[in-house]
Amino acid sequence: MEIVPGILRMAIVWNPGRPGHAIQVKATQAVAVMVGLHLDVAEVRSPQEFERAFQTMVDKGVGAAIMLDDAMFYNERTGIVELAAQSQMPTMYGHRGYVEAGGLVSYGPNFTELFRRAAIFVDKILKGTKPGELQVEQPTQFALVINLKTAQALGLTVPPTLLFQATEVIR
Repeated sequence: MEIVPGILRMAIVWNPGRPGHAIQVKATQAVAVMVGLHLDVAEVRSPQEFERAFQTMVDKGVGAAIMLDDAMFYNERTGIVELAAQSQMPTMYGHRGYVEAGGLVSYGPNFTELFRRAAIFVDKILKGTKPGELQVEQPTQFALVINLKTAQALGLTVPPTLLFQATEVIR
């Protein structure tokens, strides 16, 4: 199976207790409608709910999942990646730590660059700039990390064009 084409039903896994997730879910739903995907929404409020969420996605015939960023999710990344593998569920994450733990693919801010930018802010504050005077910045650098071992285990072929665009490929 090729990555993405042919997937008509996806799921987004989110934590309703996390500020900002509702906005991300709504935006993802809007895009899903535009591209003709059916999007299931899986709510996970505690680590004990991941197994149920993956089983529900499998039962509904979901072809792939997106895991929103959440500190609780990240703390459980090893178990989440194992559940995704057991469910044969191609899953995309927002942090490379999931892919390093065996997840399929991540796309998100380059955290090394974010930390470097944070150091610049700290330097400005220490030199007298009031925090309220600093402009809010959005990430400008993103990392696409692909785990080819996981893709192979899932029976997926990652297109060469996607591999070429990847920041890192784990073999």
